[in-house]
Amino acid sequence: MEWFQTYQWEVFIFLEIASWIFLFLFLLLRYAFDRVKIGQIFLLLFLLFIIFEGILAFINYRQTGEIDTFQIVVFIFIIYACTFGISDFKKLDRYIKQTVGKWRKVDLLTEKDRAVMEKQQNPKYIARRYRLWWYGHTIAFIIANIIFWQLYGDKATEFLSYIQDWSWFEEETIHHAPYKHEMVMNIVRLWLVIYVIDTIIAWSYTFFPSKKKGE
Repeated sequence: MEWFQTYQWEVFIFLEIASWIFLFLFLLLRYAFDRVKIGQIFLLLFLLFIIFEGILAFINYRQTGEIDTFQIVVFIFIIYACTFGISDFKKLDRYIKQTVGKWRKVDLLTEKDRAVMEKQQNPKYIARRYRLWWYGHTIAFIIANIIFWQLYGDKATEFLSYIQDWSWFEEETIHHAPYKHEMVMNIVRLWLVIYVIDTIIAWSYTFFPSKKKGE
């Protein structure tokens, strides 16, 4: 257990890199070499490594007795794998089909694949997809801050005052911060920066849509 506490980040990084290598090998064996059964072994290994990451986070929590950065990072990666990771996997699947198909001079793309690829080039579809992501991100951000406020909030001061006065954001200490927990405060600061960047990017596709090829 002491060894795990010392090298937990190295173990997590190894598992994450290995899981994506397994996923790539699954697609490569499936389409390039028609080794479907062997490829399924690598897909199973990918799923097992994702589960193992969750087990490591649970072990870390049992040892420390509190939620720390390691557990949060692992949780974020698992949530990504179960949500947006599925969409990215489908994109990778279509890319491998297209690339291997050209190499083997075989059309591996289905009509559904072509329809999805065509739709993903539509500026309106792209803008809508980014807006939906932003809505979900906003809801998650609000809910997380409500929970943080209930657990670690400075109840002596109204939350609205922190929205009106942002001087606390640049302070290194948590003396004047809305949350009286250093790790939570660091998470909120980082998340707020990411949220602002995500807002700019997401809505840029609505107000400044790109054009289709050929237009």
